[in-house]
Amino acid sequence: MNPSVSTQNLLSLIGRALIALLFVPAGFSKIASFAGTAGYIASKGVPLPELAAAAAIAIELGLGLLLLVGWQTRWAALGMALFTVVITFIFHNFWAVPAPQATMQMQAFYKNIAVVGGLLALVAWGPGGFSLDGRRKG
Repeated sequence: MNPSVSTQNLLSLIGRALIALLFVPAGFSKIASFAGTAGYIASKGVPLPELAAAAAIAIELGLGLLLLVGWQTRWAALGMALFTVVITFIFHNFWAVPAPQATMQMQAFYKNIAVVGGLLALVAWGPGGFSLDGRRKG
């Protein structure tokens, strides 16, 4: 299979949008329930939970929107990948939860690791031509 450049650009746009769909609504949700988010973060033993919640919002919403429009895409994707790796080990530690929760947490863990893979592909290959980065280049 050897897709045309316009097909590659369209698929890159769709891929960025689908990844952003995971992060951007989560960022808005954290704003809407900031106290609950900070409480959940605190329950996992994370220090300064309000600061951590604000950072999560900035990353999910801010970097998610950058990823969506394709501006500073490689940096946004790298930041999101690092964030996702860190939160995955904190919030989906399937090896340390009771057996009835382990399967669900394991699935969430590996889903997040797969998302990191997609983000790292964006770091490696860039956003494609249908992006603000692509327009700047052209």
